[in-house]
Amino acid sequence: MDYFMTAMTKHQAWRDDRAHVIHPYTDFSTFKEEGSQVIERASGMYVTDTEGRELLDGIAGLWCVNIGHGRQEMADTIAAQVMNMEYYNPFGHSANIPAATLGAKLADLAPGDLNHVYYTCGGSTANDAAIRLVHYYFDMKGQHRKKKIISRQNGYHGATYVAASLTGIHGTKNGFDRIGEDFIHHVSEANLYAKPEQWSDADYCDHLVREFEARIQQLGPDNVAAFIAEPIMGAGGVLVAPEGYHRRMWEVCKRHDMLYIADEVVTAFGRLGEWFASEALFDYQPDILVCAKGITSGYIPLGATILTTEIYDVISQPQCEGGVLSMGLTYFGHPVACAAALKNIEIMDRENLLGNATEVGPYLQESAKSLLNLPIVGDVRGSHLMMGIDLVADKTTKASLPLSDKAAGTVFRKCVERGVVVRPVGDRIVLSPPLIISKDQCDQIIETISESITEYLAER
Repeated sequence: MDYFMTAMTKHQAWRDDRAHVIHPYTDFSTFKEEGSQVIERASGMYVTDTEGRELLDGIAGLWCVNIGHGRQEMADTIAAQVMNMEYYNPFGHSANIPAATLGAKLADLAPGDLNHVYYTCGGSTANDAAIRLVHYYFDMKGQHRKKKIISRQNGYHGATYVAASLTGIHGTKNGFDRIGEDFIHHVSEANLYAKPEQWSDADYCDHLVREFEARIQQLGPDNVAAFIAEPIMGAGGVLVAPEGYHRRMWEVCKRHDMLYIADEVVTAFGRLGEWFASEALFDYQPDILVCAKGITSGYIPLGATILTTEIYDVISQPQCEGGVLSMGLTYFGHPVACAAALKNIEIMDRENLLGNATEVGPYLQESAKSLLNLPIVGDVRGSHLMMGIDLVADKTTKASLPLSDKAAGTVFRKCVERGVVVRPVGDRIVLSPPLIISKDQCDQIIETISESITEYLAER
């Protein structure tokens, strides 16, 4: 198992990766020449690459390593479950103990009557499942025209075919065919940084709610099944909606017999200081809540689509004689993944990591405001342990930097040289550190970003 013990095998890993692995969001203009940064080890707040550089992980892997890297008790739990039972068929009313136990735990943690769990292998498949179940639900109610789903521009909901169509980030669709255009529609994102300056936040919220209502009327209320939204947008810009937005969008859904799907793949399991953010922070209970990422802190893939009892009561009726709910995955409720999720929740609860996010998160947000003194930082926003930093050509007009500058990518590389990993997304730097982060480590991240932007400006 010592794959990375020698310089030769480390270089071989780099070559094998470049030759054979198709990465998510590969930039082929550079990949074939530069290849990948190969991460060899990880522990606590840090990852180490094959060059021996120890890097402070400012993005928790990818929004997900909430308890930090390399936890021995997670490894022990996973190993014990493998030795007890690594897998068995989940079809045909066959269950396993970790999946059943986790189902009860999720029902306990989720708000209201979100009591029924459909397991998947990640966030994309959980969102796909949500849409299929929404359609099935209305079919079972005899409302066969209710098929249309409203999503938001710049929302991110995954990379499988339906989830990619729900996603409203246009750059993710370049060159790809699009499906679902007959039933997937989009309205504007809630982007306070881009709102007209003459509008108050309340005016802007009114506008967004009116636009949503108008789109429902345009499509026909009898045709619209659901609205899907992240409590705070993740990959689309860490966009925080104006106060009252989600509650009011939920109220519109209730008036039109629509379901509200909360995509909490990023926000659940402590990133915002709560197990789930929808009700606790935004005053609405979704009809369907989708989670993944932090559910296992990334140790093993797992996703979950959590449904209300009202939805379950409808879809749990036989649709015809001999009929079954004919959807499911080979790795549904995988016992090792569910055991990891249970241990992850136990660690988070025992170590009060939600409390740490509630204490350290505001400190990170306040510290990052110092970046606004830099001439190309247009906005710094977020909540708790998720943050977006916009890089702009002009702070007054908010004009974008030229694509050729690749500013965020350059700042990312300079941060790595200084020992910190951030995430470049377009002209934006995104932060989402593990929930175990300290205030000193927050300072290190912000100081590193500041130094890296300053160096970038000096070289322009």
